[in-house]
Amino acid sequence: MAWERKNISCPYCGRGMRSVVMRCDTCSVEVRGEFRETLFGRLSAEDLECLEQYLLANFSIKAMAASSGMGYTAIRGRLDGIIERYTQLREEETCRQRILARLSKGEITAAQAARMIAANDDSPEGVEKRGR
Repeated sequence: MAWERKNISCPYCGRGMRSVVMRCDTCSVEVRGEFRETLFGRLSAEDLECLEQYLLANFSIKAMAASSGMGYTAIRGRLDGIIERYTQLREEETCRQRILARLSKGEITAAQAARMIAANDDSPEGVEKRGR
């Protein structure tokens, strides 16, 4: 089965979409369901390529600089940017999980949860601002 990575955003809200179908290119067998996703899957193809190069350079910026022709400072800046984007994704996912937990406990309505997730705000004040 060939694996082709694609970052696809929702055409309506712009947020990431989840995979629910996998298909074998050889025999066309399809599997539908909830597939485990990681936050790495939400990074851009360029970010993942940079991380792969860093991994293959034994996590050495110096070795990566020698093999890529980029300077140490440029590579360090690029890695810092990836770390910043990953941290943001992680914070958003943690917030989303807290909101969904509140929804499952009946503390907020589905409409409130949707608004809170869209705003990435799980604070009690955020619920009040958006209307209970």
